[in-house]
Amino acid sequence: MKHVRLTIALGLAALTAACGKKAETPVTAETNQAAPAAEATNSDMGNMAMAPAASVPIMAKGHGTITAIDKAAGTITLDHGAIPEVKWPAMTMAFKAAPAIIDAAKIGEKVDFDLTLTGNAGEVTAIHKQP
Repeated sequence: MKHVRLTIALGLAALTAACGKKAETPVTAETNQAAPAAEATNSDMGNMAMAPAASVPIMAKGHGTITAIDKAAGTITLDHGAIPEVKWPAMTMAFKAAPAIIDAAKIGEKVDFDLTLTGNAGEVTAIHKQP
C-alpha cells in the first residue's frame, strides 16, 4: 500500500514539474530514434480553439448569509453553501449586483439568491430573504 502511494506521489510530482515545459519528441524503444509526429498523436490538439463554454452564461442558485455590501464597487459578499451547478464548495465570495439588489440587502440576512456566471465573473440577479 505504501508503494502505491509513493508511486502516485512521485508521478504527480513529475507531472507538476513538467508543467509549462515543451513536449519532447517521443523515442521508440527498439531503435532509440525519434518517432514520426503522426505516430506520436492521433489528433491535432495544438490547433484547437478555446471552448466557447467559458463565455456562455450559466444560471445557478445558492443559499447563504450577506456578510458585506460595497455600494461604491457595486458588490455584495455572500457566505454561501455549495453551488452544485458550477461545482463550487461552500465559501465567502463577493459578487456584482444591481443597485436595487444592493439597496434591498442587509448585512447578516440569510438569503436564497440567483446567479448568472460568465467565465469567472458572477452577478447576483435576485435575492430572496429566508423566513
